[in-house]
Amino acid sequence: MTVPVVPPAYAELAVATAYSFLRGASHAHELVERARDLGLSALAVTDRNSLAGVVRAHVAARDCGLELVIGARLAFEDGAPDVLAYAPDRAAYGRLSRLIARGAMRDDALKGQCRLVFDDLADELGPDGGGLLLALMPPSRPDDGLEPWLGRLSALAPGRCWLAATQDLGSADARRLDRLAAMAERAGVPLLAVNDVLYHDAGRRPLHDVMTCIREHVTLAEAGPRLLGNGERRLKSPAEMARLFRDHPAAVAESLRLAGLCRFSLDELTYEYPNETAPAGLTPQAHLEALALDGARWRYPHGIPRKVSDLLREEFALIAYKDYARYFLTVHDVVRFARSRGILCQGRGSAANSAVCYCLGITAVDPAEHDLLFARFISTERDEPPDIDVDFEHERREEVIQYIYGRYGRHRAAICATVIHYRPRSAIREAGKVFGLSEDVTGALAGMVWGAWGEAPPDDHVRQAGLDPQNPVIARAVTMARELIGFPRHLSQHVGGFVLTQGRLDETVPVVNAAMADRTFIEWDKDDIDALGLMKVDVLALGMLTCIRKAFGLLGLTELADVPQDDPAVYDMLCAADSVGVFQVESRAQMNMLPRLRPRTFYDLVIEVAIVRPGPIQGDMVHPYLRRRQGLETPELPGPAGGDPDELRKVLGKTLGVPLFQEQAMQIAITAAGFTPAQADGLRRAMATFRNVGTIERYRALLVEGMTARGYQRDFAERCFKQIEGFGSYGFPESHAASFAKLVYVSSWLKRHHPAAFCCAILNSQPMGFYAPAQLVRDAREHGVEVRPIDVEASLWDCTLEEASGEEASGANRAGAQAEPGEDMACPAVRLGFRMVDGASQAWVEQLLQGRVAAGGRFGDFDRFVRFSRLTPAQMLRLADADALRGLGLDRRSALWRIKGLERGAPAPLLAALPELEALPDLPQMAASEHVVADYQTHRLSLRDHPMRFLRAGVTVLGGRPCDALKDMADRQRVITAGVVLVRHPALGSLVKHPFL
Repeated sequence: MTVPVVPPAYAELAVATAYSFLRGASHAHELVERARDLGLSALAVTDRNSLAGVVRAHVAARDCGLELVIGARLAFEDGAPDVLAYAPDRAAYGRLSRLIARGAMRDDALKGQCRLVFDDLADELGPDGGGLLLALMPPSRPDDGLEPWLGRLSALAPGRCWLAATQDLGSADARRLDRLAAMAERAGVPLLAVNDVLYHDAGRRPLHDVMTCIREHVTLAEAGPRLLGNGERRLKSPAEMARLFRDHPAAVAESLRLAGLCRFSLDELTYEYPNETAPAGLTPQAHLEALALDGARWRYPHGIPRKVSDLLREEFALIAYKDYARYFLTVHDVVRFARSRGILCQGRGSAANSAVCYCLGITAVDPAEHDLLFARFISTERDEPPDIDVDFEHERREEVIQYIYGRYGRHRAAICATVIHYRPRSAIREAGKVFGLSEDVTGALAGMVWGAWGEAPPDDHVRQAGLDPQNPVIARAVTMARELIGFPRHLSQHVGGFVLTQGRLDETVPVVNAAMADRTFIEWDKDDIDALGLMKVDVLALGMLTCIRKAFGLLGLTELADVPQDDPAVYDMLCAADSVGVFQVESRAQMNMLPRLRPRTFYDLVIEVAIVRPGPIQGDMVHPYLRRRQGLETPELPGPAGGDPDELRKVLGKTLGVPLFQEQAMQIAITAAGFTPAQADGLRRAMATFRNVGTIERYRALLVEGMTARGYQRDFAERCFKQIEGFGSYGFPESHAASFAKLVYVSSWLKRHHPAAFCCAILNSQPMGFYAPAQLVRDAREHGVEVRPIDVEASLWDCTLEEASGEEASGANRAGAQAEPGEDMACPAVRLGFRMVDGASQAWVEQLLQGRVAAGGRFGDFDRFVRFSRLTPAQMLRLADADALRGLGLDRRSALWRIKGLERGAPAPLLAALPELEALPDLPQMAASEHVVADYQTHRLSLRDHPMRFLRAGVTVLGGRPCDALKDMADRQRVITAGVVLVRHPALGSLVKHPFL
């Protein structure tokens, strides 16, 4: 009789993913898929003092049917050996998360650090070990000092403690394993077989060596014993582990027993949103409906339109069904706070462009005028959290962030993470250091064009960089850099996505310190929390809102909705591509598109915002749309054979048959290919992550076959997929485009009707936007705005409006004067402020302004300026360099002479007691070109002249051609030209080596 052979079984319970930064050399999905292929019973993710990688492992394990154990490797700073901690249930997971947060939020813990000592384990987990299963991880050479730690650990978690053991194929492995087994027996704990995995396959060992060198700041030649002795720290099959532990088979069996005790899954993380936004006695839904109806009466004082009433009823029902009322109330509460502080904000996102959000004041996009489908992203079929991003003035967003921290507490509110990955340039610079390449060589390699997401540069590119592609060191560095690309470097905080909870957030995910003071963030990024169904509120910053708020302050306006709609003069200006400084449409690409698209309605601006993006361009959507808009081509909207011929017209009709928005791509999949809502959601996620993961290709067959099965022609289905694929990570949602289009219109209205106020506001909001202050000022002057220089007798810290000179002066010209909305003001003048002076400090400028008030509103002369301003000579030199003392009768050179005569660095009281200053000598006058250069050097613009005026003759002698002559030149004819660098294009930045000044 043949006895059946029982195959060995094993669960690997010590695995570091790439989120054990520069220690794990494989991604979570690689480890999970390899574990499945090897036939492992389970896999435990145990990243170092972190739970950052568990969600990716959870998603991968769920997709391939592998049992996943959630844990972490706890590393201590007091000499204690590492401890592997596993969560058998939800309560134990919460304790583990809180323990990691404890170390990461210590006052002395910098960003990226988790400062734990062994006593933290006992303090945080309590006398019963917090329900965690714990395994002591001995160092590579266990000594007599290990046993006391094992005793302490087993006493902390009686019956839930193990001693882990590895086999590294060293010469002393057998003796070492016997010693560990004896130690475990004396302590009364089981021995646990692990392989302490750092990568899924031995082929990753060279990359791990590179990572080790990067972490230790050494070259490969210097690394020595810091590197692993072999490639055995890989995932191994059950048979191989059984062979390695053949003398201690119980240790392998313990891996299965321990894994069997861990039934916790991240799916158990039920999310409960905060509920304090509803007053006592009212449910969140009832409170939301009451607020929205009050807001509707505020928005529509002459009666709520029937369309809006119907939308509100529909949205109320949907919000109630999905239990999202608390989410909308939270966003409303944040917006209410901002409004109470006079902070301008604007909501956007799929859920933001709704009647509810418009009535709550979250967004300014009126649902009575614009047809945006709220249910495209929130529906009864799809378990998808709502999406509302709120942009705030970039100078004041921190007030809003600190309000959220204060309202909910740091144990219940934190910003989500963003993962910083190695990109081609950072990867080759790190790899170059590891292989001992000099800085100039790594710089040359980093400056090459690397292709799509790190694709190896051709040998010709290496030669063009002056290097030999056959050099073995260079070739090895390039190979390792390619492998490093895409690996996480570190976690950083998201730009503003807040996760809020009713209970302790740090029992769901560790909360850690950020580099910025008074900021904390969680270890999971937006994709992680999206995968687990956690909701976030995006509190973002937008420079244009700062600009609009400051312009509104000058004009007496308060709300975006105060700006008159559909002004023909605004659209005329945009059709002429007169859009310098205007939000979103000021780039060269947008300026080229505006005269071709010729926007005449608000929805045209929605199209304009969305169409000039890499996705529509790569998907071949731009030219078909323009041809159809101009009547040169008929929109192609075929229907399925034997089906509704207009089903795609309902989806693509208003974009002339071209899918410009993510929502349309999803709707095509549902309507034309029969996708389920879950499949359409997967397509949306694939579009959003195409560059990083490439998962969109999985939907090709599903979409094409689905459309052909429903009667569409295959070539049409292929074209649809090609257009959707072209979105990549640049597909623009219609809901976002609509909110941005609102700011395009408002900023355009300000520029068209109040150019002085717009110029003043945008200068006071720097840094922001596409153009430097010099171009903004030049554009304002071309629109008839008088711009006056910085002057100690007239300027404030900010740029201000002053009464225009000559016949243009009138009562309407005074700063802060008001005109009816839509009515042009007689244009006031703009006075440049001290904020324009490089190196000026608002503190000492305020001191100067106080001195000017004390002097009666004017200094009058240099002597009084010195006595009353009480500035140091160094501070006065900055103003003199900027030619700001002309109001005192001193030009730049004379002012510098005067100040140089003062005792450098003398304290203000001494300066105030100076005797009368000596008369000025007869100084030579500065040339106009010298003044222009000095202006640019001190405040980045000049009101005197354009720099090229002084260089044009010399460039012409060298054969240079002015821009207006290019239209008469033949294609491919060589041209010499010159100019001032205004904007560096990312693709051309490395070519521009010597910009003016």
